[in-house]
Formats: sequence, C-alpha cells, structure tokens
Amino acid sequence: MNESATVRIFLVKGSPTSIRTAEISNWTGKAVAGPRSQIEDILKREEAGKPGVYFLAGVNPDSGKDRVYIGEAEVIRTRIKGHLDRDFWKTIVFFVSKDENLTKAHIKYLEGKLIETARSIGRFELENSQSSGSHLPESDKADMDVFLYRMEQLLPILGQEFLKPVVKSESKTKKSDLLYCEIKGLTASGRQTDNGFVVLKGSEAVLEERPSTSKYQYAANLRATLQSDGKVEEKGGRLVFLSDHEFSSPSAAAAVIHGGQANGLTAWKDSKGVSLKQKEEKDIKHQL
Repeated sequence: MNESATVRIFLVKGSPTSIRTAEISNWTGKAVAGPRSQIEDILKREEAGKPGVYFLAGVNPDSGKDRVYIGEAEVIRTRIKGHLDRDFWKTIVFFVSKDENLTKAHIKYLEGKLIETARSIGRFELENSQSSGSHLPESDKADMDVFLYRMEQLLPILGQEFLKPVVKSESKTKKSDLLYCEIKGLTASGRQTDNGFVVLKGSEAVLEERPSTSKYQYAANLRATLQSDGKVEEKGGRLVFLSDHEFSSPSAAAAVIHGGQANGLTAWKDSKGVSLKQKEEKDIKHQL
C-alpha cells in the first residue's frame, strides 16, 4: 500500500514541540502527541478518554538507546497514569477513532501488529515485547490494516520513526542505486536513505583501526557498538555486517568501513566509479 495523503496538523499551543493533533483526510483516526512535561494537559483532552493505542518514547538510561513502549487501552487517560513510574519516556503519541468504533478486539489487534512490526524493524528497543493480539473477522481485519497504515504514515511526521523500515525490500531495490566503498581489497555496499545511509548485510570493513581513532574516537565507538550489538563480527581478518545497518550519514558509514575518519561523499561510489559527491553535483546541475 502506497497512497498519497493530505495531513492536517494542529498546534494546540502554537509550538511544534508542544501538544499537536494530526488527522488525514477521509480517515476516521486521530493522533495526539506531546512532551511528557505537558502530560497533565494532554490527559485532560477529550481524546484521552477514548480507547486506542499509544506510544511512550524516550531513551534507555542504561544503554543510551532509543526505547519505546507500545500499548493499548480502553481509556487512554487511565492507562497512561499507570506509566508515570517509568522514567525513560519523554514523549507520548496516541491514536483514537473519531467515530468511536474502535473495540477492545480492534485495539488489541493493532497493538499486536505494532509490536510485531517494531520488533522486526529494530530501530528502537521495546519496553514491552509481548502482546496477546486479537483475532478479527476478515472485514474488521481489513479495516484495522488500513488504520495501521495511516498510523505508520503519521508517526514520522510527529517525530516518531520506530516503525519506519531501515531499507526498502529487495524486490524494490534498483542496482543502479547501490554505492560501494572499497579499501584494502574489501568491499561494502549501501545506499542513501531518508535518514542517512544504510550499509547492507554482507558488507566488509577493515579489522584494524587507524591510529587517529585514539584522538578522534567517533569511528572506534561506532564500531564497538556494532560489535557489542551483534551487527558485525570478525571473520577471516575482517569485520562483516550480519544485517543491514543505517548510519546518520555516508561519512559515518565510511568511517566504520575504513576504521577511521573518512569522507563519505568521496568514499562511496557507484558501479562505474562515480562518487556520491559527483552524482549529487550532476543531479543538481541537471535541475538548473
């Protein structure tokens, strides 16, 4: 499913970081989002008295990693009050139905699908990873799958990207989009994404780090994190990516491959040897 949509965002207090509501034309759902610091005002809203699904997002203080709690409630307001003892979360987003047609079975189905999707994507740690889910009649399931799709469209607009896929499925991958980073006979492949740059599973990186990492530790810290998370492992005198991994920029990805500082705009090249920098300059020139 890949449909265009008209989104209406309302800034309740006039600030983009304060309480917001979001709706999509011709859709019965509605989202409410805001910071934990304004939870009292958020829970006073009429929408908070309805059944729905909610997300509590923040950072795990022990690991420093993004973390999210995904839940469902027959009364959003009541359930959220029970989560105030969890100190990791800093923002809340919840979804309800404007026509009040969401039943307990509906929201449990949505919760189950949401947890399953977030777990498979792996962008955030899950504070809760278990859900009983719910079996629905075929027609209800189809309606809830549409509801879920609309939620996935709105969440990134509201600043939450834990359901955004890291990389397109291979069936939609264009070989011409692939870029390669080569060093010392090793090769890594990847592509640009909306959030940065993804290095693909099977890519190789040097095992030994450059002496400069003792001063500029960014690359060394990234590599250590990837190893501790089981994203890369040592094989035959090199590091190998065990899964796709998205970096904040092409340079961050190249630094991991090179074992030290690197300019991603020149390190990543297409199959013809044209660098990312050259490709971007060419694309811009054609637009002028």
